[in-house]
Amino acid sequence: MSESAHIVVVEDEPEIGELIALHLAKAGYATSHFETGEDAVSMIKRSPPDLVLLDIMLPGMDGLEVCRRIKWNDSTESIPIIMVSAKGEESDIVTGLELGADDYVVKPFGSKELIARVRNCLRRATVPVGGGRPDNVMESAGITLDLGRHQVHAGNEEIALTTTEFSILSILMRRPGFVRTRDQIIDAIHGDRVVLSRRTIDVHITALRRKLGDYGRAIETIRGVGYRLDEYMRLEDQ
Repeated sequence: MSESAHIVVVEDEPEIGELIALHLAKAGYATSHFETGEDAVSMIKRSPPDLVLLDIMLPGMDGLEVCRRIKWNDSTESIPIIMVSAKGEESDIVTGLELGADDYVVKPFGSKELIARVRNCLRRATVPVGGGRPDNVMESAGITLDLGRHQVHAGNEEIALTTTEFSILSILMRRPGFVRTRDQIIDAIHGDRVVLSRRTIDVHITALRRKLGDYGRAIETIRGVGYRLDEYMRLEDQ
């Protein structure tokens, strides 16, 4: 993903929205600013952007409903969303992540943190070139992950994952049987310069298991440590 990516900023306070757009423009991104969720959803359906920076507290249609409509629409579900929370309340953040948001940032935030999160989100959403090569395909516990095509199959069924869920699954599948701590997963996805709650990873794991169905039981919780993929798990063993 190049620096010319198009980012939609949904922020009802004009001054804050303009400031965010200014920081993004300085980093080389094209932006569109909307002050209502209704206007943003309408535009996003017509012309999907590369990323949405979405405030939770909006008049009328709030940010959670905007996120729901984007992620539950087949034509827009793959668009990365960064939620913006003024309160930083865990309940709002967790709800956003459960709806499919890829990341969040709490007001007030610095421009460097914002740009780092945007770059990380766009990088994770980039599909690797030359998909389909054997070394891009990982298989374990009945799950197949194709890095090149950015596809996941559980048994014979293709599973739609968010970019963050896909990244977490790929981390676990690279070394099945080995435990990955929550901090290791956070660092692998976001880098060590981004501070992220460990609870965030738990929320993504829960969503990932749910989407994988019975195959999600291969993702084991190691109490007090983290997660690992049971490479020997078979459905008939359950």
